[in-house]
Amino acid sequence: MNATVSTAVFGVFMVLTVALGLLAVRGRGSGGGLAEWSVGGRSLGTVFIWVLMAGESYTSFSYLGAAGWGYNFGAPVLYVLAYMSCGYALGYVVGPMLWSYARRHHLVGITDMVAHRYRAPWLGAAVALLATVCLLPYIQLQITGMGVVVSTISYGAISLNWAYFIAFAVTTGFVVISGLRGSAWVSVLKDVLVIGTLGFLAVYVPLHYFDGYGPFLHKIVAERPQWLTFPGHASGGLGPVWFVTTTVVNSLTVVIFPTTVAGYLGARNAEVLRRNALYLPFYNVLLFVPMLLGMAALFVVPGLVGADSNLALFKLVVDSLPAWAVGLIGVAAALSSIVPMAVFMLVIGTMWGRSVLGARSVPGEGEAGEAAGDGGRRTAGGRQKLWSQLVVVVAGALALALTYTAPDTLVRLSLISYEGMAQLVPMLLLGLVWRRLTLRAAVSGLVAGFALVCVLVFGGHDPVWGMNAGLVSLAVNVAVALGVTWLGPRDTDERPDAEVLALDDEFPRDGAGSQGGTAGPTASS
Repeated sequence: MNATVSTAVFGVFMVLTVALGLLAVRGRGSGGGLAEWSVGGRSLGTVFIWVLMAGESYTSFSYLGAAGWGYNFGAPVLYVLAYMSCGYALGYVVGPMLWSYARRHHLVGITDMVAHRYRAPWLGAAVALLATVCLLPYIQLQITGMGVVVSTISYGAISLNWAYFIAFAVTTGFVVISGLRGSAWVSVLKDVLVIGTLGFLAVYVPLHYFDGYGPFLHKIVAERPQWLTFPGHASGGLGPVWFVTTTVVNSLTVVIFPTTVAGYLGARNAEVLRRNALYLPFYNVLLFVPMLLGMAALFVVPGLVGADSNLALFKLVVDSLPAWAVGLIGVAAALSSIVPMAVFMLVIGTMWGRSVLGARSVPGEGEAGEAAGDGGRRTAGGRQKLWSQLVVVVAGALALALTYTAPDTLVRLSLISYEGMAQLVPMLLLGLVWRRLTLRAAVSGLVAGFALVCVLVFGGHDPVWGMNAGLVSLAVNVAVALGVTWLGPRDTDERPDAEVLALDDEFPRDGAGSQGGTAGPTASS
């Protein structure tokens, strides 16, 4: 009976999820062009950008990994709160900068930006390949996370294999049609459920199992004090130096992560992004809940090891709550997989459809039809959108197939996902604010940094000297880029518009999106 009730609740919400995603584009037709599909026509307001970007950061890790880290290690899990909060602060500056540059030149992602900045279409294709290597594991991890959640909350009635397929089918079902706008609409439903269920659990678990927070916290201090200090319990040396260096490198990375940039570029104007940077940290407070509940599970379900520790939160509630409540909590966790997975798939599709399969010239040049939203299949934008939608399906299907057949392949790649993406920071951010950075220098730094990340991480040397290997590699990346710029030849093809920060042009004070006399696409309401 419990399985029937919880599965029914889950099924109803999955249908509602697909319906919301499809309703997001009702009345907009099917030919909105690549910009409409990939960045929501650059027209999303504060609420949609807030829930969308919160959805990207609040993944299945929040219900599974955060609780599992709290259960296994304790204090080191707080790095998530630290780097996300610092990343939001950086986003206050970086988000409007990237939005303005992309809007001025009709660009739709980081591959576009690097190709346009260095006038090298091949570089956009190369970055698309590197980013796909780093992003594809996240799709697989979200599929796996949702599978574990659905199988657990259905009391085993839905097998892992079917749950994996449901994750793929639901996400693909709406993202191919509705793109970023559909993800934003689904994020609203997800956030209502996440805030409601975590708020409930934050009160219910301590009261139900410990008679309140006071006895719960006293019990941790008395019986598990090592979980409250660095380097935590059995964390393998994740001490204060690791915590600080990981916070630095991850906060730099998150602002140029392709899915984050997709959220930036979907905004109606730069002021939306500034407000969003102020509001997002409030959402971060919710992450304390699964972290604390993971430590609470130490006393309620002791002895969890390996992957089972990621189920610490659900072990607390499956046996003590009615089936309909378990179903709702499971839906919130499942949507926390679906929303970021949708954006990961959409970003990979956009990168390949725009910079690889649909690339013809430097992005932003001769694309008036796309900028104006023509969207016809015979236009460059129409073809790129079709390629992008096809790649979405292929990327999702590949991640699903590897989940079934060789899950360790992508899990191993996930070890370098964030630290590998960090190596794009100099090429993108330094390149946009410093005109002298040459193509040779940017590529040399990227190659040196990414190679060192692979050597350190796959060689088992992360942390290295107590520091995050990604930050060490990023320092080498920057040093190589600066050295090649200062000692090597200058780029022969330099144009005035390769320089970004003409501040009066790029950041209009009225927030209306004026581009200092450079015509840009009109944002729809």
